[in-house]
Amino acid sequence: MKVELRIREKSYSANLLEPIDISIPLKAGTDNVNAWYSQPVKIEPVRMGDWIGDIASGGNVNTRNVTVNPHGNGTHTECLGHISKSPYNLNTCLKQFHFTAKVVTIDPVAVGEDKIIKLEQVSKLDLKDIKALIIRTTPNDRSKLTRQYSNTNPPFLSKEASEWICTNGIEHLLIDLPSVDKEHDDGKLSAHHAFWQYPDNPRISATISELIYVPDEIADGLYLLNIQITALENDASPSKPVLFKLNEK
Repeated sequence: MKVELRIREKSYSANLLEPIDISIPLKAGTDNVNAWYSQPVKIEPVRMGDWIGDIASGGNVNTRNVTVNPHGNGTHTECLGHISKSPYNLNTCLKQFHFTAKVVTIDPVAVGEDKIIKLEQVSKLDLKDIKALIIRTTPNDRSKLTRQYSNTNPPFLSKEASEWICTNGIEHLLIDLPSVDKEHDDGKLSAHHAFWQYPDNPRISATISELIYVPDEIADGLYLLNIQITALENDASPSKPVLFKLNEK
C-alpha cells in the first residue's frame, strides 16, 4: 500500500507496509529508559479479594493496572499545556497525525559542563515544506533504550536553535533526549517557550516529542511521519512516532 505526495515540486511515494518505529517501548520494571526522577513503570494484575486478573496465577482473564509518567518513563508527545497556565491537552491540540518529516543527525557542542545543540547547527538545515524535524544526537547507541537520565545533565537545545526551528515552519519537533531544555535551568524551559512561542503567540497545534530512538541504520533524509498517541486528556501522552521512507519518483 503506497501513498504519494509532493515536496519542493518533486513527487515522492511511501510504502505504508514498511513502517519504521522510533519509539521506545514501555515495559514494567527498571530495565527501561527513565528521566525526571520518575518511578519505574508498573504493570500489575487487578486484585479484588481472592480474585486476580492474571490467568497464569489462576484468574480467568488478564486485566492489569498500568502506572506511568508520560514525561519520564519513555517516548512521549507533549503540547503547549506542558508550560501554559491554561489547561491545554494533547488530545485536543493534536488533530492531524501525518506530516512531512526530516531526520537529521547532530553532535551537540560542548560548552563548559553542558552539551548543546546550537543555532549554527540547525540553521544549516533545509526545512522547506517540512512540518516535522526529527533530531538524532550523537553518540547514538542502544543504551538510549534503557538509560537513566536523572541528574546526568543530558544535552539540550539552545533557545536560539529552538526559535529558529519554530520560525522555519516546523510544527512538530522530535528528539532522542529527555527534554529540549537543560535538566536544571531554574524552571525557565526557554527552548519549550521559544518553540511554542508562549505566551506571546502560542502555537496550540505544535508538539514536542522526547525520548525517541532513531537507530543508525535509519538514514538522514525525508520521511512521512505518523504520530500515534492515546486519547488521553493530559498535556502529554505516551506516543509511538512511526516513519515511512519517502522515495523520489
